[in-house]
Amino acid sequence: MCWAIEQGQVTAARIAKEVPLVDGAGLAIEVLRRGSEAATLHSLLRLAEPAAVFPPIGEGSLDGVQDYVHRAVPLHHVLRAIRVGHASLARAFLRACERLVEPAQLTREMKAINEELFAYVDAFTDAMTREYLAEHDRWTTSAAATRLATVHALLANSVGDVDDAARTLGYDLERTHVGVIVWTGSPAEDSRLPSAATSLLKGLGATATLVVPVGSGRVWAWGAVPKRRPNQASASRVGAGLRAAVGSPALGPAGFRRTHQEAVRVERLRGLSVREAPRVTLYRDVVLTVLLAGDLAAAGEFVRSELGELGGRGSGMHALRTTLLHYFEAERSLVRVAEQLHIARGTVAYRVKRAQEVLGHDIGHRRLSLYAALLLAEEFGDSVLAPTQLPT
Repeated sequence: MCWAIEQGQVTAARIAKEVPLVDGAGLAIEVLRRGSEAATLHSLLRLAEPAAVFPPIGEGSLDGVQDYVHRAVPLHHVLRAIRVGHASLARAFLRACERLVEPAQLTREMKAINEELFAYVDAFTDAMTREYLAEHDRWTTSAAATRLATVHALLANSVGDVDDAARTLGYDLERTHVGVIVWTGSPAEDSRLPSAATSLLKGLGATATLVVPVGSGRVWAWGAVPKRRPNQASASRVGAGLRAAVGSPALGPAGFRRTHQEAVRVERLRGLSVREAPRVTLYRDVVLTVLLAGDLAAAGEFVRSELGELGGRGSGMHALRTTLLHYFEAERSLVRVAEQLHIARGTVAYRVKRAQEVLGHDIGHRRLSLYAALLLAEEFGDSVLAPTQLPT
């Protein structure tokens, strides 16, 4: 069972890396993982009990179909994902077979594995194609699909008649807008997303709202707000288990696009971050980190070059980096850092001095670059401190 769960995670990671199925939504990744895990368990059971009767594919394997259709993921991408997943599982099964099976039985067992996995992928491909096409027919004739298509056209700046788009959406596009994305990692929370987005926008002063589901675990939303700066977003308006990204107020159809793009950048940031995410994140509060992380590979090279040994792994170096980052943000106030980190003032002073020793130069030298590197390291952890590799 543990092996199947592990292989499900590895397979999902490989599919997400090689096929454009997942666009940042945490639940989409979770659905992919559960489908991969179900396929692994189903194949294990059929190999362990060849005489038993099992359904052609595992329960839960097709759970992502609705999400793919609603997000307009092409069928050929979905089928390619199946092929990538099959190749990943085949490698895992055959390697396990080489380790565990006696040499005399190896050829027979490998033949059985290949036959089972090819039979499974054939059945899975057929079932996926049928489910995808059926869902596509249902979705494309719905009012929700029309609204989502209109939103996509607005975001692509390809709408010919803005007034007609506004009538379709029931939302005035000439107002000042705040864009919001609300998402979750649990399928059970889907029904809470629209009301959470509306509540958050109302708390920001919105007098009219537009909420559009965009697949499992995620909604896009906009609120028409006064031209003045909107109220501070309240985390209490977004329930436990949900997360929200909020763009800046912007005017008209161009502002509709801009504020949404800012919310998308925040969502991406939270998806990559190793920090515990707050329930609500405003773009204006993280804009520097967003801009610094526009190219994460380049950001990693910068961080490693700037921090040197201070970018080392382990709790000791992490504590030094965190303390030094807070020290900069607190304008070098030992007292404020001690209060923020709940440690003694003397500990703060020691860590700052020790961080400087590890760096090998005064922390006032290249202070802005050092601060940026510390900020990235705190937000993204090993993603920028050490090159990452996909597990095999």
